[in-house]
Amino acid sequence: MPHNQSPPTKDDATESEVESLQYDKDTKPNPKAISSSVPALPAQPVTASSAPETASGQKIAVPATSHHFCFSIDLRSIHDLEVGFPINCILRYSYPFFGSAAPIMTNPPVEVRKNMEVFLPQSYCAFDFATMPHQLQDTFLRIPLLIELWHKDKMSKDLLLGIARIQLSNILSSEKTRFLGSNGEQCWRQTYSESVPFIAAQGSNNRIINLSYTMTLEDYGILKTREIFVSDSSQGLTAVQQNSSCLPPAPCPSEVQTEPRETLEYKAALELEMWKERQEDIFENQLKQKELAHMQALAEEWKKRDRERESLVKKKVAEYTLLEGKLQKTLIDLEKREHQLAITESELQRERRELKSEREQNLQELQNSIRRAKEDCVHQVELERLKIKQLEEDKHRLQQQLNDAENKYKILEKEFQQFKDQQSNKPEIRLQSEINLLTLEKVELERKLESATKSKLHYKQQWGRALKELARLKQREQESQMARLKKQQEELEQMRLRYLASEEKDTVKTERQELLDIRNELNRLRQQEQKQCQDSREIASGKVDGPHGDALEEGLDDYLTRLIEERDTLMRTGVYNHEDRIISELDRQIREVLAKSNTSN
Repeated sequence: MPHNQSPPTKDDATESEVESLQYDKDTKPNPKAISSSVPALPAQPVTASSAPETASGQKIAVPATSHHFCFSIDLRSIHDLEVGFPINCILRYSYPFFGSAAPIMTNPPVEVRKNMEVFLPQSYCAFDFATMPHQLQDTFLRIPLLIELWHKDKMSKDLLLGIARIQLSNILSSEKTRFLGSNGEQCWRQTYSESVPFIAAQGSNNRIINLSYTMTLEDYGILKTREIFVSDSSQGLTAVQQNSSCLPPAPCPSEVQTEPRETLEYKAALELEMWKERQEDIFENQLKQKELAHMQALAEEWKKRDRERESLVKKKVAEYTLLEGKLQKTLIDLEKREHQLAITESELQRERRELKSEREQNLQELQNSIRRAKEDCVHQVELERLKIKQLEEDKHRLQQQLNDAENKYKILEKEFQQFKDQQSNKPEIRLQSEINLLTLEKVELERKLESATKSKLHYKQQWGRALKELARLKQREQESQMARLKKQQEELEQMRLRYLASEEKDTVKTERQELLDIRNELNRLRQQEQKQCQDSREIASGKVDGPHGDALEEGLDDYLTRLIEERDTLMRTGVYNHEDRIISELDRQIREVLAKSNTSN
C-alpha cells in the first residue's frame, strides 16, 4: 500500500478509480485457495499489523517464497528548464505492480522558470508489497516507471508536457546495506539517486527539464504467514493474522478420562468446525452482497459517465463540425485570395517586363538620337570649318594678288619715274612715244588696279555673305537642335513619369541630369558660337573700317581673353582635355586671334 509523508493526491477521474477497483478485484484470489497452488501474481499489498480479523475479512493466498518489500521514491526537485516560458507543473505516475493502479501526483502545483531549481512538495511515497525476488527483478527490468509532467492552467485544460523514464532495475545493482527490522530481524536496504530528463510528449524528442530523485528498496525477508486478510475499510488496508488468531478460546482439558466423542476437546473442535463453516457462509454471502452492490454502483456510475461522455462527444462533434465548416470556408477564401494573388503577381511581373523592355527601347532610342544629333553637329561644324577655310584661302590668294599688283604698280611707277628722268635729255619725239607707251601702260595698270579693287570689294562682299550664311546656318542648326532637345526633353519627362511608377527614380534622375548637362553644354556652345560670330563680324567690320583700329585691337584683346578664360574653365572641370573637339576649337580660335592681332600690329 502506498503511503506518503502526506496523503497522496488521487486523480478525480472515475475511470481511474474503476480501473483500480477492477485491478484489485482481478488480483484477489479465492479465499479458499491453498497457498502452494497460487501462480506468480503481481505484488500483493501487505502490512505487519496485528489487528484481529473481522467477520468480513477476505483471504489472499501468498506463495511460500514471497518476500515482504518496501519500495519508496522521493521526487526531490526539477531544474534546468529548457522551454522559453514558465510552467506551473505537477508530476504524476502509477505502477500497478506495487498493488494500486491509481495515479499518484505531487500537490500543489509549482511554478518553474529558467535557471531555477524547485523542490517538489508531497513528493515522497512508499509502497509495501509482497512478491518473489525473481518476479521483482523481472518486472523492474521490463517495465520502467513513467513520470508524467503536467502543466496546470486555470483557464484551460491540463497539458501533458513530457515524460521521464526511470529504470527501476538500477536500484537492484546498487550496494546493499544491512539493518535490523522492528522485530529484530536482519533486513537489507538499497538506495539509488540520479537525474533524468523529461522528453517532450509531442513533436520532436527535445529535453524539457531535468528531474532529480531518490529511490529506496527494503527487503524484510520471507513472509512467515500463508494467508493475508484484506479488510473492507475505505483505505484498503490489510492485516496479517495467523490462522488461530480469530478462534474462540478453547476449554481447558479435563483430567478425567472419558470417551473420545464425549471429551471436551472433541466437542470444542466440533463446535469450532461448525462455527468456521457458519462464518464462511456468512462471509461468502456478505462478500457477494458487497460485490453486487459495488458492481451495481459501478454500472450506474459507468452509465452516467457514459451518458455524460456521449453528450460531451455530441457537443464537441457539433462544435468541430461548425469549426470544420468555418475552416473549409476560410480555406476556400484563402485559395481564392491565393489564386487572385498569383494572377496579380503574374500580371505585375508581365507589366514589369513590358516596362523594362519599353524603358530599354526608349533608352536605346534616346541614345541613338543623341548620338545622331552629336554626329550631325560635328558634321555641320566640319562643313562650316571647311567653308571658312576655303574662304580664308580665297581671301589670302586675292590679298596676295592685290599685293603683287601693288608691288608691280610701284615698280612700274618707279621705272616710269626713272624713265622720265632718263628721257628728260632725249629728243621730244622719242619722249612722246615713251610717254604714250607709258600712258598705255598706266591705263592698263589702272585697269588692273580697278579690277583688283573690284575683286577686293567683291571678296569683301563674299566674305560678308559667307559670314551671314554661316550665322544663318548656325542659327538654323541651333533652332533645330533646340527643337530636337525640346522634343527629347518631353520624351524624357514622359519616361521620368513612367520610371517613377516603376520605382526607378534614381536611374531617371541620373539620366535627366546627364541630359540637363548636355543641354547646358549645348546652350553654352550656342552662346559661345554666337559670341564668336559677333566677334568675327566685329573683326570683319574692323578690317573694312580702317579708322577704328584702336577699337578693333581692344575687341581682339577682350575676345582673346574671353576665349582663354573659357578654355581654362573647361579644363579645370576635369571633364575635357586637349584632345576634345571643343578645346581644340578654342585653341584654334585663340591662335587665329593672336595671328590677327599680330597682323594688325
